[in-house]
Amino acid sequence: MSVSMSVNGKTVSGNVEARTLLVQFLRENLGLTGTHVGCDTSQCGACVVHVDGISVKSCTLLAVQADGAKVTTIEGLAKSAEQLHPMQEAFRENHGLQCGFCTPGMVMSAIDLVKRHNYEVTEEIVRHGLEGNICRCTGYHNIVKAIVAGASAMKAAGV
Repeated sequence: MSVSMSVNGKTVSGNVEARTLLVQFLRENLGLTGTHVGCDTSQCGACVVHVDGISVKSCTLLAVQADGAKVTTIEGLAKSAEQLHPMQEAFRENHGLQCGFCTPGMVMSAIDLVKRHNYEVTEEIVRHGLEGNICRCTGYHNIVKAIVAGASAMKAAGV
């Protein structure tokens, strides 16, 4: 089957088997390895990307289901290597990562969470909103702190 979509602002296409997951297409066909596969059961959230502006676990979506969609991965957030997205910068500044494996999915989920709450998030909202993302290294305290800070930075930057 042939699929075509916009990924990080660029039109891409490829031939895939009908059973190919979006995460596989992104990693194997496009080489976008920032989207991680952590569990193969849609439990951990390491594979979260945005599809048409909404966070989605890319291990639960077939590539053919994303045909014609606008997909954004962690690689598509920063304007450049020198200018991170405000949420990425907040994770860096607030030590919201340890090994980094879950971080791309956390950042992608956080951005959607912040936008859904009109940039007004509390620690409680963040903790509840991250229920589908698992970090095996941290106690989540700095991740929550980073997301609250990132929400303010996103609002100030207008993103």
